[in-house]
Amino acid sequence: MRRLAQAPNLAIATLWADALRGEGIDVSVQREYLAGVAGELPPDQCLPEVWVRDDAQLLRAERLLMALRQPPQRRWHCTACGELVEGGFEQCWHCGAMMQP
Repeated sequence: MRRLAQAPNLAIATLWADALRGEGIDVSVQREYLAGVAGELPPDQCLPEVWVRDDAQLLRAERLLMALRQPPQRRWHCTACGELVEGGFEQCWHCGAMMQP
């Protein structure tokens, strides 16, 4: 069993673990309940971690996690008003029209 990553909070660790499990990677979340003792232990020692159970899956898990951490950014022109919309938005900030596929 190998540590894959330390997450900033339990919600992110759980999302990462669920996404990796969906890809067939056997992972577990460790340090789930240590947030309550932050202050008595150093805060960085209380952050949740995602661990890969099978060492043979570690490289694939690292690649998948990297893709999860860096989602592609879209860039599209609104068909209603012509405005350029960047980022992960699916609705035009200028006129409110939804992105067309």
